[in-house]
Amino acid sequence: MKYSLLTLFSLVSTFAFSQITGTVTSDNNTPLAVVNIFIEDTYTGTTTNNDGNYLLEVSKTGDYTVTFQYLGYKTLKKKVTIDKFPFVLDAVLSEEDINLDEVVINSEENPANAIMRQTIAKRKDNLNKLKAFRAEFYSRGLLKMVDVPEKVLGQDVGDFDGALDSTRTGIVYLSETISKLEYQAPKPIKETIIASKVSGDSNGFSFNNATDVEFNFYQNTFELGSEIVSPVSDFAFNYYKFKLVGTFYDDLGNLINKIELLPKRKNDKAFGGFIYIVEDQWSLFGTDVTLTGQQAQIPAVDLFTIKQTFTYYDTEKSWIKTTQLFDFKFGIFGFNGDGRFTAAYNNYEFNPNFEAKNFTREVLSFEDNANKKDSIYWDTKRPVPLTNLEANDYVRRDSIQLIRESKPYLDSVDTVNNKFKFGNILGGYSYNNSYKKTYFNISSPISKLAYNTVQGWNGTVSASYSKYFKDDSPEYLRLSSNINYGESDDRLRAIGNISYRFDKKNRARIALSGGSKVEQFNPNLSSLELLNTAYSLTAEKNYLKIYDRSFAQIDYSQELLNGLQLSTDLSYNDRKPLFNTSDQAWYPQDNRDYTSNNPLDPTANGVASFDAHNIMKLNVNTRINFGQNYMSYPFGKYNLPNSKIPTLYLGYEKGFGSSNSNYNFDQFKGMLYQRLNLGNKGDLTYLAKGGVFNNADNIAFVDYHHFNGNQTNVVLDGNYINAFKILPYYALSTNKAYAEIHAEHNFKGYILNKIPLLNKLNFNLVAGFNAAATNGNKPYTEYSLGLSNLGWGKMRFLRVDYVRAYQGSGLVNDTFMFGFSF
Repeated sequence: MKYSLLTLFSLVSTFAFSQITGTVTSDNNTPLAVVNIFIEDTYTGTTTNNDGNYLLEVSKTGDYTVTFQYLGYKTLKKKVTIDKFPFVLDAVLSEEDINLDEVVINSEENPANAIMRQTIAKRKDNLNKLKAFRAEFYSRGLLKMVDVPEKVLGQDVGDFDGALDSTRTGIVYLSETISKLEYQAPKPIKETIIASKVSGDSNGFSFNNATDVEFNFYQNTFELGSEIVSPVSDFAFNYYKFKLVGTFYDDLGNLINKIELLPKRKNDKAFGGFIYIVEDQWSLFGTDVTLTGQQAQIPAVDLFTIKQTFTYYDTEKSWIKTTQLFDFKFGIFGFNGDGRFTAAYNNYEFNPNFEAKNFTREVLSFEDNANKKDSIYWDTKRPVPLTNLEANDYVRRDSIQLIRESKPYLDSVDTVNNKFKFGNILGGYSYNNSYKKTYFNISSPISKLAYNTVQGWNGTVSASYSKYFKDDSPEYLRLSSNINYGESDDRLRAIGNISYRFDKKNRARIALSGGSKVEQFNPNLSSLELLNTAYSLTAEKNYLKIYDRSFAQIDYSQELLNGLQLSTDLSYNDRKPLFNTSDQAWYPQDNRDYTSNNPLDPTANGVASFDAHNIMKLNVNTRINFGQNYMSYPFGKYNLPNSKIPTLYLGYEKGFGSSNSNYNFDQFKGMLYQRLNLGNKGDLTYLAKGGVFNNADNIAFVDYHHFNGNQTNVVLDGNYINAFKILPYYALSTNKAYAEIHAEHNFKGYILNKIPLLNKLNFNLVAGFNAAATNGNKPYTEYSLGLSNLGWGKMRFLRVDYVRAYQGSGLVNDTFMFGFSF
């Protein structure tokens, strides 16, 4: 024991004594955050925290030149002789003497424009300079809430697991990662997380990673909610006005131009703030830019700030990013706060010799026990020291965690939460055993009350029991059931389901289900039940068409290979037609009657669209994401589909063993889906699918291919790309070969932001096209033009479209659509 303590003490002493520490302030004694600090002629560096403190690792005593670099301040170099550790080195930085004396003013052109033209001309060269490297990466994420309300819509908000103090203020997320980065063009960055720490969760894994904060201003655009146009993009002059604020010389004698960014239009996807350009080299020296949430079309955010510092590496003749600060302020529904992600890049190794198999589709992984590093490790490896606020949060929340994970505490919380309250009558009731990770929920019958002409008023009660096997793991066992009763047809129906997800990597899942239910002829119309209730009672329009299905079914799904997902089900089905039993309406229409429940003939009351029968059904479906990269977390695999290649879906459906032999059939189907990022021009999304039937001339109408139509002029689920806008629900249903295509281009401000007055509204222009082709029918097409991002203040989730539909060359309908856009 004595020797262990001596060894531990030696380690602590060695680590603690091999550091240069200090505080960096301005000449008016203000601490400076994110100051770039490095040892001259090395790749060793660090940055200051919010309090201006820093830690710089050095390997041995000797003579060093320590450089302090900070945007807007003069670079400071200090030559020191270190004969023992720890070594304290404070620094005071003075603001740059920015002036215009070095600039020759040309009356014919704004001098800033000349500088920017040169920089833009060098954009691709700078983008492609760094062909391969290794580096150490450090990231810290912090999210702080201020004055959080105790209740929202009558529901208790809680204290965010002890994060909030008595003033309802506190850090709700604090996390750090230390990673190893590897890069070789044109492959994406490969990141291996060596250490991960989450405040208040000793078993947690941070979601901070290098890719999420990779804001490369040498790209024409990069994503921050929307695609934001870089001030050095090829088309920057379409979005920015530039103003030369002044110049100064850095410590290497380079002339640095400070350029102010002035977006041409209020809501353009363009930054404000400043960028710093190195004269003659036309490279970025630093960025200090801002963007509003309204510009990014993230309404909850008030302001984003990105501050980057670049350091010159003589071996590469390049300016390389070494520090980055990403700040944001937000507020919505009374929740206000701010966040900060600090990133530091260190110990670069340029043009390493990577092995041929070094880069795979895995772009992020964790070393074993990455979340088990102790405080000694973090105190010695953390390149940016903690602020007092952050250090206190770790101590407080880690101690709280021990209490909050204990059985007595979890039981006491559950005792309070499990009490039945008046609000449960409307919202349902939950009973939890948090210590054993078991959860029971039952819905309120009022919450799922609906009306249709077959069942009349009907209500559904849903109940579920879930058991999770590990913390932060997708592995679970779930039992669920639905009980539905219709008052008009006086029929009780119930279904049960048991599902088990048992593999955290490929998320393999098996499920057994069975019972009796009413089901739509086209089960994809998920929001129609709610809309049908409203339209039936207020306008005497019953769009919902249903039949009775008693069944037993087994489902299985998993990712077979990276990018190849399989899902399959086998079922026995007893299917019977249903008929109208109710004609209730709040506002009966003299010139209108309810249509029949036969989707083939609205006037055929009492006539079935198919004969009662039983049938076996097999479905086999695959999804292929070509070129799919993925992130490997200890608790699961997260796939990153390649947006440059469409996703391919292939499926096979077979009906067999039917009591009516005419109802047996085969169907082969396929689909392509892709969302193309067109940079400053918005997003183009398309979906094309088709299929062929075999031996299906007389199959039941239930098994036809049904196009996703809409007759309500309303879209509740935000599904615009896999549905027609005004096609009657079953007008084109077919048991023959079919094809359909859906395409939509969201210009994301590319057009409307350039029109005076309209650009102040920050609406998005959306153009759409839908088409369907079936045997025996003329091609059906829809053309639409709409506006999204509608709303008020921070509530911008509405959309309106004008649609025209044609059958062949003839106009069949035109109308407006209203809905939600997420």
